Amino acid sequence: MHLTTFADLGLRTLMVLGDLQPGQRVTISDLATRINGSTNHVAKVNARLVELGWVAAVRGRNGGVYLADDTRQASVGKILRQLEGPGEVVDCEGGQNCPLASRDCALRSRLATAREAFFAELDGDTIGDLIANTAPAPFGENPTRQALGLPRTQQSSGVTA
Repeated sequence: MHLTTFADLGLRTLMVLGDLQPGQRVTISDLATRINGSTNHVAKVNARLVELGWVAAVRGRNGGVYLADDTRQASVGKILRQLEGPGEVVDCEGGQNCPLASRDCALRSRLATAREAFFAELDGDTIGDLIANTAPAPFGENPTRQALGLPRTQQSSGVTA
């Protein structure tokens, strides 16, 4: 299974926003830099995340985005289902129709089952689990962390932010 860029950027967004201290927000531009996405694409992803209630946004000069209250408890599988949408793994009836589509192809249903198994495997993980089990970026190796206003933290391996 291969995630769409949209879903990948969505998960990256949620994990990076999970690093913010309470009350902090980040601009779409800074977030795009942090997750290595284009500003336009990250803006579209965040618009969808806000629509779904996983991210909150504040407009204006001191605006930005941050995790909504219950997002840390959200299932990764559930979020991916919402970001990926109801589409199929392969497009049997798209631009070049597959000749097997009209023959009740067994591959189509097997791929749909495999897709759901992929999501189901991630149902037991929460966004909070991903955030907690991902080390913060080392200070100095990721200057965007400074731009986000994230504090430096001490770890046994040295100073990180």
